[in-house]
Amino acid sequence: MEEKEEHMPKKVLKTPLSNKETEISERTDTNILAIESSCDETACAIVKNGREVLSNVVASQIKTHMQFGGVVPEVAAREHLEAVNEVIAKAFEEAKVEPEDISAIAATVGPGLVGSLLVGMNAAKTLSLVFDKPFIGINHLNAHVCANYIDTDLKPPFVALLVSGGHTQIIKVSGYSDSEILGETIDDAAGEAFDKVARLLGLPYPGGPNLDKMADGGNPQAYKFTKAKTDEFDFSFSGLKTAVLQLVKKLSKEDANYNKADVAASFREHITEILAEKTLKAAKKYGIKQIVLAGGVAANSEIRRKIKAFQDKGYKVYIPAMKYCTDNAAMIGSCAYFQENVITDVGVEVFSRA
Repeated sequence: MEEKEEHMPKKVLKTPLSNKETEISERTDTNILAIESSCDETACAIVKNGREVLSNVVASQIKTHMQFGGVVPEVAAREHLEAVNEVIAKAFEEAKVEPEDISAIAATVGPGLVGSLLVGMNAAKTLSLVFDKPFIGINHLNAHVCANYIDTDLKPPFVALLVSGGHTQIIKVSGYSDSEILGETIDDAAGEAFDKVARLLGLPYPGGPNLDKMADGGNPQAYKFTKAKTDEFDFSFSGLKTAVLQLVKKLSKEDANYNKADVAASFREHITEILAEKTLKAAKKYGIKQIVLAGGVAANSEIRRKIKAFQDKGYKVYIPAMKYCTDNAAMIGSCAYFQENVITDVGVEVFSRA
């Protein structure tokens, strides 16, 4: 596939009060203040021209939700309310910019927990009105892919593997605002499977990262699992989760002190092998020489290793820094800069309650 020079689409947005036009394009320097609150991190960042992070502040709720073994939506929303003003103030302080230096305000509008989303979205829309700056609503999944634009020279076309707690997709990105989902999970997402297997092994929240650490000490070839039959680029991990459950029950009966690290390593090897194989297959089919990894599960050490290994096959690989894999506002700011298909209406729901 012949790669053509891809340019960022120009956006001309209007301010909500004075109705002034603000241009966001490669011709102008743009600082975007972004807020992310889709799940259990309250984050605010200021991003310059989609690639340079001036500040990136994250208030995590992991300790709060650890006692429940998972995220409790109502608790998460209250935590966002308590943290949002502080992270915004810190973002301005770290970036050393003033409100007049901001070109636009962005926030995650979905997918995510409704109450949590409303906190960040309403905060962003309020700032949009107070500072008379355009508002940009961002899709959380698109933002994960855009994390790869930060501190890199990445331009479309590329094939992206998006792996998170709720989604697993292979995406063909032909332009900044031109993408096609080639395949996705038909049941459990990869991150969801990691979390469920972690619970089976008695690991605490957050399950995925803890399973990754345990797997490092195990034998990835100790157990073999059957690959689910799906369409070309689709995924299915529900059966894998059940297979691990049956294995754990069997091993527990034989020996209460069975080697959990071997189970974790074998599971991780199986699921990451499927993810990597299908991603490479998509890149080969469409003749695209750039491969991108994105999403929370992009922090998993084994999937990072497998995707990075594609460089030895002649592919250019982009993997976000660890701090841009999990939920953060820097990726929201980058997406607001590069994506053309965004929500720009402030709307009266700015005063709605979470």
